[in-house]
Amino acid sequence: MKAVILLSGGLDSSTVLAIAKNQNFDCYALTVNYGQRHTVEIDRAKNIAEKFGVKQHKVVNLDMRWIGGSALTSDIPVPKDRTEDDSIPITYVPARNTILLSLTLGWAEVLGAHDIFIGVNAVDYSGYPDCRPEFIKSFEETANLATCEGVEGRKFKIHAPLIEMSKAEIIKKGTELCVDYSLTISCYDPDEEGRACGGCDACKLRREGFLKAQIPDPTKYI
Repeated sequence: MKAVILLSGGLDSSTVLAIAKNQNFDCYALTVNYGQRHTVEIDRAKNIAEKFGVKQHKVVNLDMRWIGGSALTSDIPVPKDRTEDDSIPITYVPARNTILLSLTLGWAEVLGAHDIFIGVNAVDYSGYPDCRPEFIKSFEETANLATCEGVEGRKFKIHAPLIEMSKAEIIKKGTELCVDYSLTISCYDPDEEGRACGGCDACKLRREGFLKAQIPDPTKYI
């Protein structure tokens, strides 16, 4: 069976790739350079895809900077040491997962792959609306309404195996599956050497995850 994995080079998507591989899928990885403020994650994704021996790894350039509105794609400072609240943070990229999943769906249809994996998480996450189970369910319904494969009865399944897991649980699972987390990056604002800032939401979640999992954190922080 073929599966397409949306691979960012981060901790979560790398764990998802390991899960798909462990389930004996023939894995195809898609990484999107969408104009994020750093491209080190693209290089990390390439290394991870190679390590897991994916069948094919595509890196697609899709500049979303013209949309703006996000600290990841605009000249807006990345918040550091932010107090948690119920607001959607400025690091949210408008419609990002909808766009990236649409690209993944198109490639999957051509490949004849009816399983798509994405590393969204609704437990330890930064409040993004496109990381919720409701969104994944809705997109799966859309995928099966909007494609030739879906209309002809060859249904797509959107897998989000991390969606109900804590960051510590994700790290434990990935460690069991031999994910080398030193190859991954989660930081929203790394330096030119790829070292994590330690203060953004992603760094805080990652650091706390390793602490709670009682697994040494291999991340290089500034």
